[in-house]
This record gives sequence, structure tokens and C-alpha cells, in this order.
Amino acid sequence: MQVTETLAQGLKREFKVVLPAADLATRLEGQLVEVQAKARINGFRPGKVPVAHLKRLYGRSIMTDVVQEAVNEAHRKIVEDNAFRLALEPKIDFAGDKEVLEKAFEAQADFAFTVALEILPKIEVGAFEDIEIERLVADVDDAQIDDVLNKLADQNRAYLPKEGDAASAEKGDKVTLDFLGKIDGEPFEGGAGEDVEIVLGSGRFIPGFEEQVEGLKIGESRTISLSFPEDYSAPELAGKAATFDVTLKAAAAPGEIAIDDELAKAFGLEDLAKLKESIRANIERDYASASRRKWKRALLDALDKKYAFELPEGLVAQEFATVWRNVEAEQKRSGRSFEDEGTTEEAARADYQTIAERRVRLGLLLAEIGEKAGVKVSDEEVNQALIERARSFPGQEKIVWDYYQKNPQAMAEIRAPLFEEKVVDHIAGLIKVTDRKAPKEELLKVEDDEDEDKAEASPA
Repeated sequence: MQVTETLAQGLKREFKVVLPAADLATRLEGQLVEVQAKARINGFRPGKVPVAHLKRLYGRSIMTDVVQEAVNEAHRKIVEDNAFRLALEPKIDFAGDKEVLEKAFEAQADFAFTVALEILPKIEVGAFEDIEIERLVADVDDAQIDDVLNKLADQNRAYLPKEGDAASAEKGDKVTLDFLGKIDGEPFEGGAGEDVEIVLGSGRFIPGFEEQVEGLKIGESRTISLSFPEDYSAPELAGKAATFDVTLKAAAAPGEIAIDDELAKAFGLEDLAKLKESIRANIERDYASASRRKWKRALLDALDKKYAFELPEGLVAQEFATVWRNVEAEQKRSGRSFEDEGTTEEAARADYQTIAERRVRLGLLLAEIGEKAGVKVSDEEVNQALIERARSFPGQEKIVWDYYQKNPQAMAEIRAPLFEEKVVDHIAGLIKVTDRKAPKEELLKVEDDEDEDKAEASPA
């Protein structure tokens, strides 16, 4: 086998591989001898079938295996001899004169093909002491806990049924409705409901609906008119005028809310003190998560500015394709266009190309840092994460579990974010982190560009 490098440009490499006809013939004969020892063909004694006869019967099929084995061998040789770390699987090109290829498959001509591949860049990981980030910290005060308690109590308040011919719906009442929505006099999909419960004033329905139900008596019907908001989630309804034929079937007045041990027991806790502790712990977890998202983003920003190296074009193209599919899916779901977002497709592609490059750069960098630091993710940690993933699909846990267990690539997608978080924690221990007390509004504020595609690294 002759392997010759024909291209070395940036991270791209290309090799020409030639398998001489004599070598092909030798490999083919060797395979035929093995088949001869096992062949059972009518008219011949076991192990005595002539090789020439076997060649006529199976030569083409065996030569296909010989060629595939040669391709795999060439691939291994190129990678091992050059100590390459591949960005993606190599591309094999058998393009050539068909007559020559046919002769090669008959072991009458040399077999030639090219192997094109992209390698990972060499990344020199330096020190991190020059990186400084700020970590926001917010305190949980009693007023916040009281606010959550009031909401929980309101959600669990009792409602007293209204009775009598004069009973009517008022703001704050829980009402039961039948309704039929129409546009231009015709019912529309999703516009009907029976025995629908709603608390008037909760803002659950589109603006104007709940207010026009107020004053309706039990058993009474009314047609109300309104318009869907311009930014309504269903594009086909956005901004359109509609009518709803509404019938009030029942109404119940709100009772007094009670914040006591009984409220705590309704949530499975022994008393009000334990409920308050649980609320505080939940808020603290939310604050810690929000803080981590912000300082992690700041760290990734710093790393993105600190390191510059050539990126494998194939990885970037792959990442861009993933991001762009998400963009198109979101547009299809929302019905919004690039023009609605104040941009053009060309400008959006340029922006998301930059995002793809950032994600690939950070993914490769974090992988290199993690490898040098000996960061590992245990099987137990992966299984725990998989359990949490499966639990998010109630009733389908076993299906989800089996899918991941049988799909190595899917399991890699479970492991990758765990590895990334461990590497981030490793780096955080090497940089200067300054805590700053901040109001909850600042901590919980979502920045305009703070989304997954922009903030995270691409799994490596």
C-alpha cells in the first residue's frame, strides 16, 4: 500500500492511496483460500472446491470486502503515522476511470482512492490568573418568602358556590364557562371550550374576555367582542377581531386565604416553619442558578477573547446547520420573519455564523482544558443525568432510557454538558472571582443576547 500526502493546507489534509494490483490479487487469493476451507457446494467434497470456481462465484463480493478492509487500513495508517486528532470522519473518494475501477476489482489494475480529512488544531492552554469575573449574589428576605406564601395560599384558597337567580360573576370569582369563538361569523380551531374554569381577573384569557364575563348571571349567555393581540402566539389569529358566545354555568366567590400549618400540610410539610424553609431554599437555588448562568457567560466571553486558533471548517458548518435549523423551526412556530425581527436573512446568517464559530472554538478549548486537567465524568453521573432526563417524559421513562442506552451518540450528548460544567468549575478555581451583592432584579434580568446558542459552547 502506497500512501502519499497530496494536500496540507491549514487543518485540511488529503492523501492518495494506491493498492497495487499484485497486492489486491494476494489479498483476494488469501480470502478465497479461507472460503475454500469452509465452502459446502454440491458436487464437491468439503474443502476441495477449486479456488477458480469460488472466484467465479464469490470473487466480486470478496473483493468488495478486500477493498473496504484496505480503506479502513489506510485510514488507520494515516491517523497513526501522523498522530492526527480528527475533527470529523474522513471523506473517501473513489472517483476515477470506471474501466480502471472495474479492472481493479478484478485485481488486474492498481486500486487508487483519496482520503480527505480535517484535523483538530493544536491549542496551547496558558494560565488563567489574568481573567477576572464578577459573581452576583442576592439575599433572600422575608418579604420575598411572604410573597410566595401569599401566592400559594391564593392558589389553595376555597371558593364558595354562588346560588340563586341573582347570583352573577364578579372579579375574583372562579367561574365555569362554555364558549364558542368565531371570526367573520365562522368558528375557528381552538376557539371552543366546555366546562372551562377560570378566575376572573387572573389574565389567563386574551385581554377583554374576562372583563366582559363580569356581571353575567348563572345560566345566562352573552356574546362578547374583542381582538386578538398583534403579537398573539398563533399567527393566524394575531390582530383579528373575534366574537365569543359565552354561557356562565357556575360561579364561586373566593374565601379567605389562610397562611398556617394546614397550608404547609397541603404541600406535604409538617408545619408553616418547614414551608418557609422550603421556600427560602428554592429561592436560593434559583438565585444560585441565575448567578451561575451570568458568571459562566462572563467566563466564556473572557475565554473567547483570550484564545484564537484556526477552526475546522467541517465542525463550524455542522454547528451552523444545527443553529440554523433551530432558527427556521422557531420562525415556523412563531410565524415571524427576518423582516419582523428588523433584519435580513443575509445578516442573520452572518450573525449565526459568528455564533457557530464561537461555540466550536469554546467547545474545542474546554475539551482541551478538561483533558489536560484530567477532568472525568463518571458513569454514575451520566446515569443520574439520564434518569433525570427520563423523568421529564412521564409514562415513557423506559422508552427514553432504552433509547439512550442503545445510542452511543445520544449518551455522548448526556455526558457533554456534565463535562463542560466540570471544566467550567475547574477554570473558576484558577481565576479571580469577585462576589458582588446585587438586587434580585439585576440578578434575574435576562439580557437580550443571553440565549443558549450564543452563551454555550458546542459539545466536544
